[in-house]
Formats: sequence, structure tokens, C-alpha cells
Amino acid sequence: MARLAQTAGLTDVQQEIVSTVRDFVDKEIIPVATGLEHRDEYPQAIVDGLKELGLFGLMIPEEYGGLGESLLTYALCVEEIARGWMSVSGIINTHFIVAYMLKQHGTQEQKDHFLPRMAAGDIRGAFSMSEPALGSDVSAISSKAVKDGDEYVLTGQKMWLTNGGTSSLVAVLVRSDEGHPEGTAPHKSMTTFLVEKEPGFGEVRPGLTIPGKIDKMGYKGVDTTELIMDGLRIPADRVLGGDTGRGFYQMMDGVEVGRVNVAARGCGVAQRAFELGVQYAQQRHTFGKPIAQHQAIQFKLAEMATKVEAAHAMMVNAARKKDSGERNDLEAGMAKYLASEYCKEVVEDAFRIHGGYGFSKEYEIERLYREAPMLLIGEGTAEIQKMIIGRRLLEEYRFQG
Repeated sequence: MARLAQTAGLTDVQQEIVSTVRDFVDKEIIPVATGLEHRDEYPQAIVDGLKELGLFGLMIPEEYGGLGESLLTYALCVEEIARGWMSVSGIINTHFIVAYMLKQHGTQEQKDHFLPRMAAGDIRGAFSMSEPALGSDVSAISSKAVKDGDEYVLTGQKMWLTNGGTSSLVAVLVRSDEGHPEGTAPHKSMTTFLVEKEPGFGEVRPGLTIPGKIDKMGYKGVDTTELIMDGLRIPADRVLGGDTGRGFYQMMDGVEVGRVNVAARGCGVAQRAFELGVQYAQQRHTFGKPIAQHQAIQFKLAEMATKVEAAHAMMVNAARKKDSGERNDLEAGMAKYLASEYCKEVVEDAFRIHGGYGFSKEYEIERLYREAPMLLIGEGTAEIQKMIIGRRLLEEYRFQG
């Protein structure tokens, strides 16, 4: 049989794009990923290579200089990149979400201004929704925007901002009570602002500070930061879509496609863990034979491969549903939930196959073991996915008694 996680029904163009990305991953990412990760070093050369490949504009329409590809094509590329190093897929994914939100919800002026430079990779995107005390309760956002003439003044502290330092455009969700009377539902009084800034740390524009990188267990290399707004002035024409009060819906639309991409990341990491496990099992000998010939190890490999296939199939289904124009929050939630949970399990089984060597930083599986947990909480925890899935199932299977 062919390798795991094949996708039926791809066009010649899609196959060529995914194959090109896979070759890039094998040659330019996998050989250097562990070293860069251990040094917590931003992968500038890799990012430059992805820019040359056109990956930053993969889903941006051709009229803005992008490739105009589908969510499925993008998700398959993310899967390949995460197979090499999950942090790189995070750099791409946050940029993609902002570009998607602009494409779907931006004014024509905003699209014309940002999308061509985003497609070229000259503007790198990040989005900021979470706050220090927020967790999964988006309605509890406390950062605010107050209207002052033709500008808004933003104050508040945001958290867990991927690409916070390296980005030059941040989509920031804040509360905006202007035009929304007291008692308005929280999600109807939120607005997304398009905040342009200089890359780097410290005060990156008047009223906006990126304090520095958050030190993390895994998901290293990519910069994860806070964002502090203290009297940050933003022109009214940088309200995404031009109207206040639409930010929650815009962000949720972006997160929905982001969940497909997090599922793709889980698929990619799980694939790499399986590759490492099945390779090591054929090299390591105990009791006079490769451990792959022991039934206990074969059972593990069988379970791992089945989980890789199942997660990939659900991710592809969710992407195709979105590409068809249909609502896909059920499929995206299922895919994200299953892929992240299976990723954790496949990585742990590969870790167990490596035995004591899996605990050594000389072996790649050690890095994957620290990276997989991030997928359990990124773009919504398993519990949030279950809530989404459960509510949608009750809509579809409403009892008519």
C-alpha cells in the first residue's frame, strides 16, 4: 500500500503543490527543526523559503496576487509542514486566519490595502482574541475601544498572541460599547480592529507594547507573546468590515477555519510520530530480533496507523465541507477534537516504542512529545469542541415528540 494519509480526488495542481511542500519539508525543515527548537530560534530561513513558494498567499484570491487555492489544499500543506515542525505551521496558520477574515469580511479598501502584501509575505498576520483571565469565555473580554472623533482609543491586555513579535498586522478583538446600549449581549458589542505595527518587541507603535516571548514547554521557535494597549489610537477605517459590533462573528468565522488547520497540524505531527516509531521498531533489536517483530509492538503500530488515517479523513471532510460553502462547525469541531486527541496518543505510543531513548533530546520524538499537548488547547479545548458538537447534534436530531 502507499504511505498513510493519502487524499483521493485531488487535482493535478493540488497534487503538485502538496508534493512540492512535502519535498521542502523533507529537505529544509526536518534536518534542522530539532536544533532550532532546542535553541528556541525563529526559523527565518524556513520562513523565507515558504515565502518563495507562495505559501503566504495560498488561499488569497489571484486578483490580490495570491494562488486562490482551496481550504483543503491549504490544510494539506499545513499537514505536511507540521509533519516537519509544528511551530512553522503556527507561523503560517495565524497569518492565514487574518487573510481569510480580510477576504471574507474586510471592506474593499482594506482588501486592496492589505491582501496583495500579505500574499507576497511582506505583511505577516497575527490575531488576538484571548486575554489573561479569559480562557474559553470569549464573552468576558475586558479590553475596550472608545470612540474619539475619527479614531478609537484601545486599552487592555491580550494574551497568547502567536507571531506577536514578528507580525506587522494584528487583528485584535475588543469590546466596543459605542452604538450598543447597556444590556446588549456581550457578543454583539465586540469589534475587530486591524492594527498595523512594526515587527519586534517593546513599544512597537505609540500605545502598543509587545513585552517579549513567553517561555513555553514546547511550540518553540515561533514567538508567542502578550499585547498591551494603553491609549492605542486606531483610525475608524481600520475597523474590520467598517461596522462595529461584528467582531465576535468575524473572529468565530476565522477560528472555524483555524480549527481545520489545527486538525491538520495534529495529523502532521501524528504522521511524523508514526514514521519515527515504525522506523525505530525495525532498527532496535531485543531478544535476537527487531522489536517490530514482537506482537506487542505490531499492535501499537496498527493502532497508531489507524488513528492517523481516521484523523486525516475527518480533517479532509471538514475542509471540503467548508470549501463547498456549507456550514462546517460540526465537522471542524469533530476533526479538531479527534486529530488533537489522536495526535497525543500516537506521539505517546511512538515515545513508548523508543523506550529510554525517547527521553533523550538526541531523538526527535522528545520534541514531538512536548509539542503535541498544545493542540489539545489551541483553537478551543476538547471540552469546547464537545460543546459545539453536542449543540449541533441536538439541532440536527431534534426530537419531534
